[in-house]
Amino acid sequence: MTWEETIEFIRTQPEYKELVDKAYFDSDLSLNVENFMQSEEFIETLQLLKKYQPDARTLLDIGSGNGISAVALALKGYNVLTIEPDSSDTVGAGAIRKLKTHYNLTNLEVFEAFAEELQLPYESFDIVYVRQCMHHAYDLEKFVAEASRVTKKNGLFITIRDHIIFDERDKEWFLNNHPLQKFYGGENAFTPSEYKTAMIKAGLKIEEEIKYFDNIINYYPSSKEEISNMFEFAKSKALLNLNKKIGVLSKISFLQEMYFKKIGLSKESVYDEKKISGRMYSYLCIKK
Repeated sequence: MTWEETIEFIRTQPEYKELVDKAYFDSDLSLNVENFMQSEEFIETLQLLKKYQPDARTLLDIGSGNGISAVALALKGYNVLTIEPDSSDTVGAGAIRKLKTHYNLTNLEVFEAFAEELQLPYESFDIVYVRQCMHHAYDLEKFVAEASRVTKKNGLFITIRDHIIFDERDKEWFLNNHPLQKFYGGENAFTPSEYKTAMIKAGLKIEEEIKYFDNIINYYPSSKEEISNMFEFAKSKALLNLNKKIGVLSKISFLQEMYFKKIGLSKESVYDEKKISGRMYSYLCIKK
């Protein structure tokens, strides 16, 4: 299947309804935009944009897919140019053009091209924004070099929600667990070192590496509350098991601590991102 065929297919399958909703794949394109704009991910992202580029006006959105980010950023007042290689009306440039017309946006331009071949003027944008796209690069260093080339000096290069792997075995685990890889086979991921090396080679200064548990930008659709309560939930579950083993004695603190140690329960073990298949990172860089 193509990516477009994959999305059209999963829309018809009840078991993928939550994925369609959470990943903004609904056939109602404007509904996807509205839901994305209300998401904590987008709210947090806007705060980062204002923090690093408070006076920015021009923004390049690379790999916007069905247009949720490009349209949302245009609706927030940025002059947006979006690059999307897929021409389809479902998940590509055609969908973005439909949304541009729907919202009557005069501050959004849509071009069909690959990120490695932007063909745009040097230092054109205050912000270059990339959401869930960089890990699909067919040439990572060229992808980042092109993004850096079109970023203004002291401008911001921001990548959102890119899959991270630590070795080939971890990558295999990620690909085997990705819910859509079996349909279209287009998933990919790089190591943190590969991402950061490409950025440094492209003349970018890495200001922040936001790891999986650092920000809801990465761990959405989990909520902040769910993440903050993970350790307490794990403790409660462990104590229920301990109670089954030793009854009322499970209320004794030092026995609890001994049991937690025996089963390897700690904050470090609960918040171990290596247990998350294809965990996501985000990066904020300044063009030197």
